[in-house]
Amino acid sequence: MDDDLSQFYQVFFDEAAELLAEKERLLLGIDITNPSSEELNAIFRTAHSIKGGAATFGFDDITKFTHVLESLLDKIRRGEMPLTAEHVDTFLAAKDVLAMLLDGHRVGSAVDQEQVDEVSRRLHALADGAVGERILSVKPATPPVVEVAPVAQALVPAGVLRLIRIEMPETPEKDLVSLAAELGLLGEVDTARLPDNRVVFTLQTDQTLADVTAVCSFVVDEGKLKLSESIVEKPSQAIGSDLGDRQEAAAPAVSQPIEEKPAVKGTADGDIEKRSTKRDTPAPVSHESSSIRVNIEKVDLLINLVGELVITQAMIAQRGADLDPVHHEALMNNFAQLARNTRDLQESVMSIRMIQMDYVFSRFPRMVRELASKLGKKIDFITQGASTELDKGLIERIVDPLTHLVRNSIDHGIELPEKRREAGKPEAGRLILAASHQGGNIVIEVSDDGAGLNRERILKKAQQNGLSVSESMTDEEVWQLIFMPGFSTADVITDVSGRGVGMDVVRRNIADMGGSVEIRSVAGSGSTIRIAVPLTLAILDGMSVKVGHEIYIVPLAYVVESLQPMAGDLKEVAGQGRLIKVRDEYLPLVYLYERFDIEPHFSSPTESIVLVLGVDDKKFALLVDTLVGQQQVVVKNLETNFRKVPGISGATILGDGGVSLILDISALMKGAV
Repeated sequence: MDDDLSQFYQVFFDEAAELLAEKERLLLGIDITNPSSEELNAIFRTAHSIKGGAATFGFDDITKFTHVLESLLDKIRRGEMPLTAEHVDTFLAAKDVLAMLLDGHRVGSAVDQEQVDEVSRRLHALADGAVGERILSVKPATPPVVEVAPVAQALVPAGVLRLIRIEMPETPEKDLVSLAAELGLLGEVDTARLPDNRVVFTLQTDQTLADVTAVCSFVVDEGKLKLSESIVEKPSQAIGSDLGDRQEAAAPAVSQPIEEKPAVKGTADGDIEKRSTKRDTPAPVSHESSSIRVNIEKVDLLINLVGELVITQAMIAQRGADLDPVHHEALMNNFAQLARNTRDLQESVMSIRMIQMDYVFSRFPRMVRELASKLGKKIDFITQGASTELDKGLIERIVDPLTHLVRNSIDHGIELPEKRREAGKPEAGRLILAASHQGGNIVIEVSDDGAGLNRERILKKAQQNGLSVSESMTDEEVWQLIFMPGFSTADVITDVSGRGVGMDVVRRNIADMGGSVEIRSVAGSGSTIRIAVPLTLAILDGMSVKVGHEIYIVPLAYVVESLQPMAGDLKEVAGQGRLIKVRDEYLPLVYLYERFDIEPHFSSPTESIVLVLGVDDKKFALLVDTLVGQQQVVVKNLETNFRKVPGISGATILGDGGVSLILDISALMKGAV
């Protein structure tokens, strides 16, 4: 293989991963009892594309394995055998094998050859032993034109050496290279290009016309293919293949077909000339890709530069605020235009890192299917809001927490079919994974219609673990116990649950992302676990507040309202701390200057400002000196350059070049309630 091709490896690996994901999605969604031809063809194309790419790059193990998979898929899509649940299970296992083989080439990870051989044997067994009647509903709409040589008078059976001529319309060079490599796996192949740019392959093989058509059909529509064949008395000498040489001598003409056709003759210069010009094949239309692949490091660098631009623009705007707007009207307009353009640029660049939640959701249908089968349960899995977008950095970190929650819903939440029947429920439980935007956050909910959380069982287990609990605890407080490290209500330890790990990891991971977790449960009706995380950790809209000489940033998504307290609204309650009355509701009051040991400008709360902040369904009040204003800030990681500070989630650079700390509202609320 030429070393030049190594630069395209990553493109192949990325595309193969997408094709495998698409294949799994199609397999999990297909109706086994009545598969559509579109679905079967789409599944076939995923395997066919991977095989073609692997052959081009010389990944022979992938090519060989995918050829077996492709052959079985082709029989099913042609209606030569019905699709069964066993087929789907085996195809999913084949997907895992292909992922393993790809990782072996991509990162050098170990390949379990026994697993490869086992799945390959299963594919062969299904292909050899399950041929049934043709199913008309999945026949291709337009069959290829097949010409049979007189010596055969019928389709030549498999295993007999024959010469097959394949004629197709003008085809892009890159597709021809891939097709030549794939045909080369079936036998000895030669190629030539006709004067009107049509292409002719001549293949010496023991495969059937159907096998050859299956290979060609992904590059060229079957209805545009023209095939003819003849039996070969003796194996011919090796025929070379060189698509780069367009003046290569034409292959020998095959036997004349039964139907009278215009003759084909070889010209002196080696090109092939066809006497009939009735067939007019239009030139193919070139379709450019609507997307490009960019290294994520380049995207991160661009985002960082835009962040610095936002800071610079803020500095310019602050300097411009001191100018006389009458004498510098044009300059002030330019400042305003710069601010608008900077914000638009920042939003556009940030959108590059945004990925749809379908990237995460697509991982779960198979997991739900296999886990439900293992536990003997029936589950209808539903996703909602898969097009909702989240920052790439966060979307990768949300996978593990969601995996724990989905597994827990299947194992602990949804009952066995017989128990559901006894409770008057449908045998199949319902598991919903939903995502939506709410303000500056994305909210993800994992809901099931199972048995719900068992309050008594949780309290009993908490007492056994030495936790301080009481019957007077609210349901919300009891539900929070399941997030304690080592907590599990499972009676038996299995590979699914029971070891007391998972839910504490969920809460810790979500908190690290600046998010929160909330549980709602009704006995006998099911549970909903709600996760709220910010859309991105790179840039946020904030409210600048001042305490003493320090300026802090409050994430705007948490701000409900601001007000100046009256003396009669402030209360001191024994055991409850300081409270403030806001519209007949008493909220915990946090003095920010006390939390960070700062000397405030105002000693009397009635001279200060209170921000009412909301986290999930809870509220509390934060006392500050003054409000500075609303602005968009670039978030800098404080831990990378300093250390973690309680109550602080990050830092930013202000327009005057000073550093301002960003408040961790969830942490402040925990200290207040």
